[in-house]
Amino acid sequence: MTPIEIESTRKEKKEELIHKRMNDINTFQAHENEVYLRGSDEYGNDFQICFDSFNFLEWIDKEQIEYIKEQLIKYIKEK
Repeated sequence: MTPIEIESTRKEKKEELIHKRMNDINTFQAHENEVYLRGSDEYGNDFQICFDSFNFLEWIDKEQIEYIKEQLIKYIKEK
């Protein structure tokens, strides 16, 4: 599967942190040294994020997955 090409919106000056919420993940792809997640944002617009595979695995390991599960369980119990 070939990565999905997205037009760059990068500008010359450094911009503020972009905060997006991916409400619906509908595509996962690992290709060569990249991991892609694609879905829709809080406004229903499609968008994709690309991670360096090594860096992704370095940060998202079993410990982080367990922490995410714990936080989700805590959130569900509070609702």
